[in-house]
Amino acid sequence: MTAVSLHSPESHERTMLTLDAGRARFTYRIVGVALDRDRVLLHRAETDDFWSLPGGRAELGEPATETLRREMREELGAEVRVERLLWVVENFFGHDDRAQHELGLYFLMTLPREAGRYERSEPFEGREDGLTLIFQWHRLDQLAALPLYPSFLREALQALPDAIAHVIHTDNPK
Repeated sequence: MTAVSLHSPESHERTMLTLDAGRARFTYRIVGVALDRDRVLLHRAETDDFWSLPGGRAELGEPATETLRREMREELGAEVRVERLLWVVENFFGHDDRAQHELGLYFLMTLPREAGRYERSEPFEGREDGLTLIFQWHRLDQLAALPLYPSFLREALQALPDAIAHVIHTDNPK
């Protein structure tokens, strides 16, 4: 069998893997987990009142690890190293008055040391598609009180799995 790639770096046409069906949306999302000692890097859109792990939607034909690298280049201007897959997450929640069904691949990633992002204690900005993103390191022992979604991460980030874990999770709509 021969593998055929639908994704070409030279291609300018982007097809994000999102499907809208009435008042419901399916999204294929790739997520990065960056840790530094007792902290995790989270982000939120400037207009949101909750935090999440950085990442974004995969493009049709794009391998998941490349999606994560692309998203971090777009959002942080950083070339990350993708370490290993932690979780495959089926996430069900409400957002923007829609039922959301998200399939997420969560990877451990390492930011480049020379970028100086590990030394930051204050929030810093990133941008994507004209949207301001706020990034901030948060202490793992303070995640329980944080509006972090999906909410299973408040506990799951305390001890990463040794092997890939499959998670089916539902958050109540806001």
